[in-house]
Amino acid sequence: MQKITILSVGKIKEKYFQEACQEYLKRISPYVRVEMEEVGAESFFGEGDKEKAKEKEGERILKFLDRNDDCQIFLLEENGKEMDSVVFSQKLEKIQQSIIFVIAGALGFSDAVKKRGFEKLSLSQMTFPHELARLVLLEQVYRAATICNGKKYHY
Repeated sequence: MQKITILSVGKIKEKYFQEACQEYLKRISPYVRVEMEEVGAESFFGEGDKEKAKEKEGERILKFLDRNDDCQIFLLEENGKEMDSVVFSQKLEKIQQSIIFVIAGALGFSDAVKKRGFEKLSLSQMTFPHELARLVLLEQVYRAATICNGKKYHY
């Protein structure tokens, strides 16, 4: 596996999520380099504000992705493709270039981001707050790395 970047809208505010993410980054480090990047979340109040906020967040996401257009990009979205851990690990192992996983903010992805044709993955049919989605993704990347390296992942 090459370098993996997790691009998220908004910061991790809760200390327990920060600590859990740091633990998984430590566990992953012998296998793959993972970087966490954040773009700012927009405040919103009414319906009109929600669309404007989503568009601004989308512009920030696309600005980052346009600077990294040689990477394999995945949007984490509830309607994306679901797969088990073994299939996920096999998918990642086949990718030669760096990988970027993108986690939207509370409002989801703007139409401009969705229209780009990036591959969409789902962690679950359930919806998670972005902080928990980051943690689950890190755990699955760790699990994939260990599977690819012949380690047991089920006991």
